[in-house]
Amino acid sequence: MKKIPIGISSCLLGEKVRFDGGHKRDAYIVGTLGEYFDFRPFCPEVAIGLGIPRPTIHLIRTGKEFRCVGVKDPSLDVTQQLRETAQHQAANHADLCGYILKKDSPSCGMERVKVFTGAQPQRDGFGIFAQEMMRLNPLMPVEEEGRLGDPGLRENFIQRVYVRYRWQQLLADGLSPQSLTHFHARHKLIIMSHADYREMGQLLAGLTKDNVQELAGQYILMLMDTLKIVVNRNNHVNVLQHIQGYLKKQLSADEKAELVELIERYRDGEIPLIVPLTLLKHHFRKTPDPYIEDSYYMSPYPQELQLINQL
Repeated sequence: MKKIPIGISSCLLGEKVRFDGGHKRDAYIVGTLGEYFDFRPFCPEVAIGLGIPRPTIHLIRTGKEFRCVGVKDPSLDVTQQLRETAQHQAANHADLCGYILKKDSPSCGMERVKVFTGAQPQRDGFGIFAQEMMRLNPLMPVEEEGRLGDPGLRENFIQRVYVRYRWQQLLADGLSPQSLTHFHARHKLIIMSHADYREMGQLLAGLTKDNVQELAGQYILMLMDTLKIVVNRNNHVNVLQHIQGYLKKQLSADEKAELVELIERYRDGEIPLIVPLTLLKHHFRKTPDPYIEDSYYMSPYPQELQLINQL
């Protein structure tokens, strides 16, 4: 499969675009994710002409809004320029399947950016460019490099990237009631691990050629919003037990007992998710089931990423 297009803050790839002429190269992003993602670097502060090196900027609170101004020269206000550069980038973002932002940045931070009211900062701000970019791209998975250190958040982001990529492929191949229904069926177990999938199923129950575009727009907004929920062990256990039901006539009593034991050991945190999944895959290789074989749940992204090994 070709690499997936992902937007990224330039400094995370090692580009020397920081205010001090340095960078924040992230080894995991470059070395691991770079094998699967086609990174499109961008630095909004450079794009608006602040230069390298440049005066430091930060967020200040003025009433109910944030402004991005110079630390030493508050008359340097680049708030509107940062918003406009996000708007100018909208066409370049259309084919992206995700975006990785630099944490704590007054331009690129996704959340918990320092905002100054007088001399005392509070961590309740967001980068001006990042906020506008996310507003313009509500379907795009977005994450900060710092949060990718958390296994649950990392898996959640990458799973959403691959769902977004498959959605782009669906649209490119031609949307129809049949193709949208098939897309939903292949992702149903993934959705189940995040939340109740029945509302999406009910939405698609009335699909016709005449309303497929409208309902597809509602569906993908609902789907991407649902997938932001980070899955916990109990949710995965519910899905594993559901999948186990497809083997109730095929397994011996000892095989069933072994599978039940592994699922419970996963619930208790003794083993990672990959262990019961590997055993399930083994059983389905011996007795294939078309629905399970077609589902993305047990193989949501390339196995080499090893994300499931850490859940």
